[in-house]
Amino acid sequence: MGDKSSPIRNLDENKVSLPLSSTGVQPLTVMAWAELDWLWHGFSTRAGGVSRAYLLDGADVEGGELNLGFTAADPAENVRENRLRFVAAVTGSRLTPLVAVRQVHSNRSVVLRAPFVGFDPEAVPEVDGIITDQPGLLLAIQTADCIPVLVVDRVRRVVAGFHAGWRGTVERIVELGVETMRVEFGSQPGDLAAAIGPGIGPCCYTVGDEVLERFTKNFSYAPELFSQGTGGSDEATGEGNAGLGLRVDLVIDLIGANRRQLLAAGLRADSISVVGGCTGCHAELFYSHRTSAGHAGRMMSVVGIR
Repeated sequence: MGDKSSPIRNLDENKVSLPLSSTGVQPLTVMAWAELDWLWHGFSTRAGGVSRAYLLDGADVEGGELNLGFTAADPAENVRENRLRFVAAVTGSRLTPLVAVRQVHSNRSVVLRAPFVGFDPEAVPEVDGIITDQPGLLLAIQTADCIPVLVVDRVRRVVAGFHAGWRGTVERIVELGVETMRVEFGSQPGDLAAAIGPGIGPCCYTVGDEVLERFTKNFSYAPELFSQGTGGSDEATGEGNAGLGLRVDLVIDLIGANRRQLLAAGLRADSISVVGGCTGCHAELFYSHRTSAGHAGRMMSVVGIR
């Protein structure tokens, strides 16, 4: 996939490590969380899989890439193998259960309590957050530009994953999710740590007037989230932007927006890590729905209790 060292150099070397599995899978992890010996977590990249459906033009990739989403363009058996490789890279075992939901750009979360044995395939929850205190499984959030946020309670050993596109963010998916952790498990904000994973940055995320209006209505600090810039092509619709009148001069900082929600929920600033770079800028490392005009695989952000 070309020179993979450049995007890695742009990561915060004090907060991020890049373990490499025997299969070439290269999940990003938070160095500050290494001391939590009960915790599993990781953010996937394109590296190390068997998929070839989304190779970049001219890319020289041995084997394939790590598309983790079931899509029409990629055979399902490839995705299953990729998921097993990713799970093994994070937990050490291909047998660790991977729990994903049907993401719908909402502000709803589901709480998984023991004994959890898996969702009914016909009734997978339509939510954008997953929270559990049950060990032995990985919670999975899928993205290809939207912002993945992982939250862990270092005292009560509760973990959560949230999918925050602009629609979920404007409806406070992360802020409400942290409140659910408090209500359901007694989590205290001072005990929580969060990691915001790879997502599209303000350098590439053009939005329309409706997005500005929705954020302005819901957040007093909304003007701080928007700025003028090229923000990439106005022809790429991205998540949920079809028909919203994209403007090449209006961009939003979704990573900053979700960091503000974590702070509003009571987390300390030094307990929030930003992991990875902009998915739009670093196409050789991440999948981007927007910059690929919709032809993109999916990444996963996972968290679990050993």
